[in-house]
This record gives sequence, C-alpha cells and structure tokens, in this order.
Amino acid sequence: MAPDEQSSKGQSVGSVSGDPAYAAMIAKARSLVPQLLERAARTEELRHLPPETERDLHEAGLFRMLQPKRIGGAELDYVALVDCAELLGRADASVAWNLANLASHHWMLGMFEQSAQDAVWGRDPDVLIASSFIFPAGRASKVERGYRLHGSWPFSSGVGSCAWNMLASVVSSEDEADGIEYRIFLLPKADYKILDTWNVAGLRGTGSSDVEVRDAFVPEHMTVAVGDLAGGATPGSKVNPNPLYALPVFSLFPYVLSGVALGNAQACLDDYAEVVRHRISTYNRAKLSDFQSTQIKIAEASAKIDAARLIMRSACIAAMEDARRGHTPDMATKTRYRRDGAFSVNLCTEAVSMLFSASGARGLFTTGVLQRQFRDAHAINSHLAFNFDAAGTNFGRVALGLPSENLTL
Repeated sequence: MAPDEQSSKGQSVGSVSGDPAYAAMIAKARSLVPQLLERAARTEELRHLPPETERDLHEAGLFRMLQPKRIGGAELDYVALVDCAELLGRADASVAWNLANLASHHWMLGMFEQSAQDAVWGRDPDVLIASSFIFPAGRASKVERGYRLHGSWPFSSGVGSCAWNMLASVVSSEDEADGIEYRIFLLPKADYKILDTWNVAGLRGTGSSDVEVRDAFVPEHMTVAVGDLAGGATPGSKVNPNPLYALPVFSLFPYVLSGVALGNAQACLDDYAEVVRHRISTYNRAKLSDFQSTQIKIAEASAKIDAARLIMRSACIAAMEDARRGHTPDMATKTRYRRDGAFSVNLCTEAVSMLFSASGARGLFTTGVLQRQFRDAHAINSHLAFNFDAAGTNFGRVALGLPSENLTL
C-alpha cells in the first residue's frame, strides 16, 4: 500500500492529506522504484550509490524534501521522510537509507544560523551534507571566534558524494563544573579525510565510511548546540519560521531512518506472498498457499508491518501538530518518541526474519532479493536509535520519575 492512500488497513496521511506538493513528491519517489530495484545488485557491488541513482534522486527533488522553500526546497512535513523512505526501501534499502539521511541534513541545516545556511546553500542549494552523530568520537575546545575539532567518526553514510559533513562532538572544558556540552560542527570536505572502511554484510550500498578530522578550526556560526535543537526556536528560526524547523531533532531522530525498515519489510512481505501464491511444495506437491501455517505467517507479518507504519507516521504527525501549536514536548513525550521509533523498527525486523525463515532454502540464494532484505533488515536494526533496550530503559526511567540518561534530548 502506498503512503498516500487512505486504506482499508487503517493508514491515514494525517496532516499531509490533500497537499499537492506532498502528493507530487510521493509520485516521484514511486516512479523510481523499478529502476532502483534493477540497480540494487550493482549498488551492493559498488558499496555506494551509482551516479545515475544520485542523479535520479536529485532530479526528483527528493534530497530537498525538507529544505526551506526560500532556498528552493519543498519544505514538506516531517512525515515525508518516513513515506519517501518507505517507497524507496521497497526497491533498495541502501538507496532509501542515504536518501533519508541526506535529506534530513537539509532540514537540520535550516536550524543553524543564517550565515551557516548561506555558506552552504549560497554556493549550491543541491549540495549534499553527510553526518556522524556519535558525540564521543570527537573532542572540541573553545577558541577565539570558534572551536578546534579533532576525532574519528564511523558510519558517515553517503560521505563520498557530499561536500560538507555534520560531525557531533563533546566540547571539553578546563572547568568540570561547566558540565558536558554536546555540539554539532559543520565542516567542508577539505577539513576531513574519508577512510574507506565500509565492507559490511547489510546496507552495503550506503558507503557509510569513517571520517577523520585533525585539529580543524570551525567558526562559531558553523556550529549549533544540541540544546538549541531540543524543540522550539532555533538559531535558524528567524529565516525559517515553519514549525518544521522547531521540532526536537534527537527526540525524532529514529524517524529519519525508520521508513527504510518499513519499506524493506513491506517488500519482503509482498515478495513472499507472490511466491507462495504460485509455489508448489517440493515434497508433496501441495500448494503452499493452502497451508494454514503460510496464511498465519502472512497475517502476523502484515500486522507487524501495519502497526509499525501507524506508529512511525503517528509520531511524526503528532510532533508537527505540537510544533504548530508552539508546544515543546516534555521529557516523557520525547522518550516515548524514541521508544516507539525503536519498537516500530524492531517489528519490521521481526517480520522479515519470520518470512525469511518461512521461505526455506529459497532465501539462501544470492541471486534472489530475500537474502538482501534479510541482511538489510538486521543492518538497519543495528543502529543505536533502534536499540530497544536503550530506548526502553530511558523511557522507563523517566516514567518512574528518574532523570533521562540521553543527553541529546
């Protein structure tokens, strides 16, 4: 089922219903699915997106779905990330992963000071920005007019195609009483080195290599404090007043990528149903579609996927509605967003694992898509944002009156 359909499964497009710009973006994403599916094997072999795939995404405007309109972007509601990633994820999770990642950085840049936005978009509004939001990987110190930054960050998806990078770091202080500050630093490509480390089992086409910075100077205006991204007005609010740029970034962080898991799982279910609809058992020549166990597995997998979709989209739509009212969510709501983001992706992973197991030896062949869907599902689930133990523990702490342990919220 496509994300823009009102459904018998209970899906609703919520706040994007009737938006022509949203419908046009969804149509563009859907139109790319056949060729992305054809290129999937090559994408894995390259370990990064093929140039023609990046060109298609640029021409469709998908990278700029959350970019401010004043720059020429679409400035769609946040839920567009989930919906577009779901559609592309039905063809190739690696493409969907990079699309969602890189599109979200246009959204985040809209929260930096205008001078930072001008420095990046003033040269090229189509420019791609990579990231690594692993704060302990870097160390920064305050100096006159800015910061000195060094560190080595893993998992910078799509970095080879990007001219800029958002790198997260802890800011060190000589006075421990100042506490810990988390800050994001925006660096041009000349200030970091890409290390070709991406040799992995899943999401092979994302090119998520390491980056290294050795004592780079980053001007103050090219940084933003995590505390300024917790919801409400940001340094970029003066030029980007849309509530989209007042959302709590790291509370909603799981939904940047959760749609990838959703699309991958939906494709796995659709493929499984198509195969068993026509397949005959090797051992007794019975139709697999007549087996009660097959019917139950389809029911269970589809229930998990539909529930995951509802959870993901509801969170994004509710967050936008809160932002439109000028309401900043409390810590209980923020930890619920993180809990639900992890839980919904776990549901998708469970669905794929169940269908892979039910497919028997068919799933082992590298010529088929099922083995890739299985590998990609577990690669997606390995992201810290989808670790339910971490998200669930912090939710439970706050629910019990204890302080949050997630310093980004």
